[in-house]
Amino acid sequence: MNSVPSSQRLAVVMAGACNSGKSSLLNMLCGQDAALVSDRPGTTSDPVRKAVELGAAGACVLVDTAGLDDRSSVLGPGRMALSRAELLRADIVLLVVAPGDTSGARLLAAGVRKAGVTGALVGVMSKADLAVSPENEAAQLAEAAGIDFTPVSSLTGFGRDALLGRIAVAAASLDAEPESLLGTLVSGGDTVLLVMPQDAQAPKGRLILPQSLALRELLGKGCNAFCCVPERLGEALQSLRRMPDLVITDSQVFASVAASLPADCRLTSFSVLMAAYKGDLDLFVKGVEAVGRLKAGSRVLIAEACSHIPTNEDIGRVKLPRLLRKAVSPELIIDIAGGRDFPEDLLGYDLVVHCGGCMFTRRHVMERVRRVAAAGVAVTNYGILIARLTGILPRILLP
Repeated sequence: MNSVPSSQRLAVVMAGACNSGKSSLLNMLCGQDAALVSDRPGTTSDPVRKAVELGAAGACVLVDTAGLDDRSSVLGPGRMALSRAELLRADIVLLVVAPGDTSGARLLAAGVRKAGVTGALVGVMSKADLAVSPENEAAQLAEAAGIDFTPVSSLTGFGRDALLGRIAVAAASLDAEPESLLGTLVSGGDTVLLVMPQDAQAPKGRLILPQSLALRELLGKGCNAFCCVPERLGEALQSLRRMPDLVITDSQVFASVAASLPADCRLTSFSVLMAAYKGDLDLFVKGVEAVGRLKAGSRVLIAEACSHIPTNEDIGRVKLPRLLRKAVSPELIIDIAGGRDFPEDLLGYDLVVHCGGCMFTRRHVMERVRRVAAAGVAVTNYGILIARLTGILPRILLP
């Protein structure tokens, strides 16, 4: 189970008022005390995550959040902001309401809809052991909120199987994530060369996720996959009987790899593949043209999904800013957002550049893309931007 990366798990987020039973529900669903439970309001502060297998729904991440009415301290507003952020990128939202709280159910359902939550909504009536008639009281909540509520008792386990069934149905109703990273770019028997730098940014002892996804898919399609580092590209090409049907490279060495290949050799990058797999490729290609409108004093936001400690040659914090300032102006203003941090106010930016998003779900990446587009700001992707800045975008193969 733990071999499934979080970016490929469904995000199931608990939402509700303080002491509505969210943390107890998470513990019941995952079968262990993963979240601290207390009668004291404000016990849950930062979101709590637990990777689980939820029956037919498959690999999920359960997320417990602070109460959406948390005013227990000066930290309450900040806690609620974190909760709202989790809801916006959730695949499934469990609306947790105590028996008899029809007004709370109505306000909660209306609030998440107004906030622009795009995930599937599943109503959960917690503390069913305290209800006189669980089914009738769940029906009253459903009438108030406009969605069905399943009565559940975290104390006795009542309703657990019914809730798991509803989560599975909700999961099946979601827009399917792309099944293929490579799409129709390759077919069985093709020879594919992957050019993968192994520098200070490469994780020790393993490949980065886009590389492992590509390799896994190539092998599954029956392709002949070969790997090399950029420094050995010439030797790798000479060792092959013919030119590969496709070369996939890391975007940061796009220019040097392109220069080493014949003009008719099909070329793309892991980041470009991820742009289609996790985001909106057409919008990213259109957005990169905003580079031509940048000037001294323009503001660019570079968003990294990873929250790693930056190296001296970090692509998002060092290489991209250097390329942009060389192409536009040394006075270009560049901000960096790492991990789950992302500005609320995007109106001051002229361009947003997002990484491949391999650490995020597609819904998480698209939630950001929609916000940027709604603000009227151009948005693109690392690989597409690097191809544009190095002058090789017209020859890059787009999935």
